Amino acid sequence: EKDSSVNEEIDKLRLRTTSSLLARNDVIVVASVSCIYGIGSPEDYKGMLVMVEKGEIINRQTFLTKLVDIQYTRNDFDFARGVFRIRGDIIDVYPAYEEFAYRIEFFGNEIDSIKTINPLDGKTLNTHDKAIIFPAKHFVTTSDKLNRAIETIRIELEDQLKLLRSQNKLLEAQRLEMRANFDIEMMQEIGYCSGIENYSRHISGRKPGEHPYTLMDFFPKDFLLIIDESHQTVPQIRAMYNGDRSRKETLVDYGFRLPSALDNRPLKFDEFEKYINQAVFVSATPSDYELEKSGGAVVEQIIRPTGLIDPEIEIRPIATQIDDLIAEIKERTAIKERTLVTTLTKRMAEDLSEYLQTAGINVRYLHSEIDALDRVGILRDLRLAEFDALVGINLLREGLDLPEVSLVAILDADKEGFLRSYVSLMQTAGRAARNVGGKVIFYADRITDSMKKTIDECKRRREKQVEYNKKAGITPKTIYKTAEEIMRSTAVADIRKSIPKVAEVPVFYGDKLSREEVLERLEKEMRVAAANLEFEKAALLRDEMKRIKSEKIK
Repeated sequence: EKDSSVNEEIDKLRLRTTSSLLARNDVIVVASVSCIYGIGSPEDYKGMLVMVEKGEIINRQTFLTKLVDIQYTRNDFDFARGVFRIRGDIIDVYPAYEEFAYRIEFFGNEIDSIKTINPLDGKTLNTHDKAIIFPAKHFVTTSDKLNRAIETIRIELEDQLKLLRSQNKLLEAQRLEMRANFDIEMMQEIGYCSGIENYSRHISGRKPGEHPYTLMDFFPKDFLLIIDESHQTVPQIRAMYNGDRSRKETLVDYGFRLPSALDNRPLKFDEFEKYINQAVFVSATPSDYELEKSGGAVVEQIIRPTGLIDPEIEIRPIATQIDDLIAEIKERTAIKERTLVTTLTKRMAEDLSEYLQTAGINVRYLHSEIDALDRVGILRDLRLAEFDALVGINLLREGLDLPEVSLVAILDADKEGFLRSYVSLMQTAGRAARNVGGKVIFYADRITDSMKKTIDECKRRREKQVEYNKKAGITPKTIYKTAEEIMRSTAVADIRKSIPKVAEVPVFYGDKLSREEVLERLEKEMRVAAANLEFEKAALLRDEMKRIKSEKIK
C-alpha cells in the first residue's frame, strides 16, 4: 500500500468544492494543476445526493440505506465527518464537507423537523425546510453500475493474469490476484475500497483511453478559468500526463494494478483545452502559447497602486563581479536593506556564500535540496534582518514579495540558457520591484538577446510608470510590514520547529527488544501521529522505520 494519509481538512475542502459547484453558481475555486486529475463522475455524484424536506413521507430505514449508499457510516459514539448516529426518532448526519451537522427528527415515517446543529455540543444553530446531503466520497455510484463494474473488473483481471503467467511473472500474478480480489470483495460488501479511483474506468463505464472525469466536469459550461503564472502552469499541465503514465506503467508491470488503472490519470493537454470556454492567462512573462491563444487581446497591468516602478538594470564586467558585489551588499546593509544574488549552480551558491562570509557579510544560500518549510523560514529571516544577503539559483523568482530587498545581482548573466533566459531574467529582476530604490545588476561581458529583451522591457515599463506617477502626482513608496505581520504571514515555517526529531531507536536483539518489536512500536506511534493530524511527525517515524528495515541483521 502507499505510504500516505489523507489530510481530513483537505478532503473536506475538496468535497465542499464539488458540492458547492453542483448546488450554486456563485463559486470561486482556487486549485493547483491537480484539478486535471480524475475525481469521479459528476452525474453519479449529483445523482446520489440525498434531499429531504420537512413534512416528507419517507421510510426511516430507506433514508438510512440511502446514507449508507453514499458512503456515510453509522457511529453512535464518535460523531465525525461522514458519520450519522441514531437516537430514537432522531437521526444526526454530519456532512463530510461541512462544519455543522443536520438533525432530522421523524414522527413515524414523516420528517417532523430539520435543524442544523453544532456537532460538538448538539446545540441548534438554525431550522430548515429542506436539506441536501451530498456523498461523503467522490467515487460513488449506484449498485447497478457497481455490479456491472465488478463484472468487467473480473474479466480484465482474468485476462491480465493469463498475460502475466504466460510471461512467467508468477509473483506479479499472485500479487495482482490477491489485491484485485480483495478490492472486489470490499466493493461488494461496502461499495468502496481503498484506491477505488484505479477502477474508475469500470465504474463510470468509460472506454479504454477515454479521458477521466475531473474537477473541470463539475463546472458549468460558461465558467471563467484564470491561469496564474501561466508561463509556468501551462507547461506543467502539458507534462502531467506523461509523468503519471510512466509511474502507473511500473505499477501495472509489477502486478500492483490492473491496466485499467492507467485510465485513472490527469487530462492530456488537448483534452484540457477542450474544457476552456473563456480563460485569462496571468503572467509577467507570457509565452508564445498564451499570446497566440489570446489573439492580441492583451491587457497590461503596469501601473502599481503604490507608485513603485520597475528597477533600473546595470551591466558590469564579470572579471570584478565578486569584489563589486561585496561592495554593493555592504552599501545596502548600511541602510538596512537586503540583497538577492543568483548563481548558475548549487556549488557556486555554496562557495559564494562561504566567500562572502569570510568578507564579513552575513549571508545564507537557498537551493532545491532545502526543504520547502525551511525555505520559508530562510526567506522570513531575510526579511527580519537575521542576515543581509541571500544567494540562490532558480528559486528567487515568481511569487516572492520581498520589499526589504533593494538589490538583485545576477552573476554570469550572459550565459544564455534556461537559468538566463528572458523569462528567468525578467522574473528574477522583478524581485527588486517592491523597493523604491530597487536596482538590478547583470554581471556580464556581452549582451545576450535575453538580456537586451529584459532591459528593453523594464525600460519601457519604467517610462510608462514614471509618466503616470508624474501625471497623478504619486510619490513611489515601499510598503514595509511589521515584524509581527511578517511572522504571521510565514507562520507555516514554525511547523518545523514544533516537530521533535525522531531519536534513533537502538535496535536490540536477544533478551531485549527485537528488531520486529521496535518496528511494531514505531508503527503504532506513526498511526497515532497520523490520527492526530501530526503528519510531519508521522512521516519522520515512517522514515525511521524504513531506515531500520534497510539495516542488515547483524
